[in-house]
Amino acid sequence: MRIAYFTETFLPKIDGIVITLQHLFEYLEDEGHDSIMFAPSGTIDEYAATPIYQHRSVRPPFYPEIRMGNPAARVEKRIKEFQPDLIHLVNPTLLGLAGLRVARKLRIPIVASYHTDMSGFARRWRMGALSETIYRFYRVVHNRADLNLVPSEFTRRQIMAKGFKRVAVWPGGVDLERFTPAKRSETWRERLMDGETDKLLILFVSRLSREKRADMLLPIAKEIDGIRLAIVGDGPHRQHLESLYAGTSTTFTGYLHGEDLACAYSAADLFVFTGAEETYGNVVVEAMASGLPVVAPASGGVVNLVEDGVSGLLYPPEDRRTLTEMVRELVNDPQRTQEMGIQGRVRAEGMGWETTFDALMGRYQRLLNEIRPVSPQIA
Repeated sequence: MRIAYFTETFLPKIDGIVITLQHLFEYLEDEGHDSIMFAPSGTIDEYAATPIYQHRSVRPPFYPEIRMGNPAARVEKRIKEFQPDLIHLVNPTLLGLAGLRVARKLRIPIVASYHTDMSGFARRWRMGALSETIYRFYRVVHNRADLNLVPSEFTRRQIMAKGFKRVAVWPGGVDLERFTPAKRSETWRERLMDGETDKLLILFVSRLSREKRADMLLPIAKEIDGIRLAIVGDGPHRQHLESLYAGTSTTFTGYLHGEDLACAYSAADLFVFTGAEETYGNVVVEAMASGLPVVAPASGGVVNLVEDGVSGLLYPPEDRRTLTEMVRELVNDPQRTQEMGIQGRVRAEGMGWETTFDALMGRYQRLLNEIRPVSPQIA
């Protein structure tokens, strides 16, 4: 199969979308499929045999760690040269619109995937009017696709209620060899606990920005005895958070990637998550694969990952007191904590990358089978 991808973000930024694309291109290469990708400038020229065509981009003021591109007319020329079976728009915005226009003009099947609840973030930033504008924009774009993919059943229901059509679930995946309880390391445990290795280690992994709500962990750090908190990640909110957590048993590591991140997960005893607008929750799945029980908000795609009372606990998204008490409950019950971690690993074992991408290719093939009588006009 020949697939052209359009994305608004790629390396050197690391987030759930980028990690998924990296594993996807490795899978496509191994399986003998051909792919190209269009991305904003500032990335690399190729990844896992997938050529990457870069286009001039800008950094949006509301999210300076990403770049957004407005492509030139040469997109159409390259699409005609490549002759894809379909075009996949990943979180389509500026580049995605270019891909949409070309696909419709050349009558190429279109798949679009929705990974980020920007409307929810707008509400979190107290810009309610903008929230509905964002939904209208994405609804118009996605409803021009032949198939829309979302990472969770929660998100499918959420956007269909807003008028999105032809929506199916394509869940994310996890590297089960990298994220595993077998990598538990006393060296990493000492590094994260700053010498307090007799305590229970609570881990938080996220971009440190306001909408991720890392400040909700403060009562945990202040009120629960016998714990150490490790906050992994970086972002515009980090300096504020370091000041906020001063005087508590908290370690800030900055971003960790690859094996370092895997070792941090496996060194911990409990994972806490606070993001309430997640369409999926990649770090939650990584924590589960690492054998950690998860305490997370009963909101967003996380509710389709964590089985409440089995692999973790779900709290009302705005309720800091319940969050703190749930963590205290698990800290005081190590046997239950261990059992939940085991169940989390069992759940994650059905979510490996190969399973995820086999499902994606199945979605692609079914779409092509449905619309193949209308052949692409790429002369």
